[in-house]
Amino acid sequence: MTASTKPTTPIDVAVGILMKPNGDVLLGQRPTGKPYSGYWEFPGGKVEDKESILNALKREFYEELAIEVRSAEPWCCIEHVYPHAHVRLHFYISHEWRGEPKSQEGQAFAWQGKLNVEPLLPATVPLIEWLDRLRYAT
Repeated sequence: MTASTKPTTPIDVAVGILMKPNGDVLLGQRPTGKPYSGYWEFPGGKVEDKESILNALKREFYEELAIEVRSAEPWCCIEHVYPHAHVRLHFYISHEWRGEPKSQEGQAFAWQGKLNVEPLLPATVPLIEWLDRLRYAT
């Protein structure tokens, strides 16, 4: 994709941070065949036309992880321009869900306290420090 063909309007993406009471969060590894395959990220996906961010999050978590998000609060929103896409990432934090996450699309998932998986998706990197302040506030 050349600079002249880059999308100028960002794609809205709902991103969920499942957080256990001890602060552990769930990360997923991008599957083979997708841009940045093998990179770790917070699960989520594209918001469909006329779909709310929260409904997109709930749908994606059901489709990818077979869990029901019971509640989630908006946390932050960032934009990131990748070579293949310009995305607007809407991050939500959930402490309440039903079910145990199970990969529905063949990707690996891992619960993480202090993160020990890599590489991280570039848009995820700056959020880790903010998230650690929230998870491990004293």
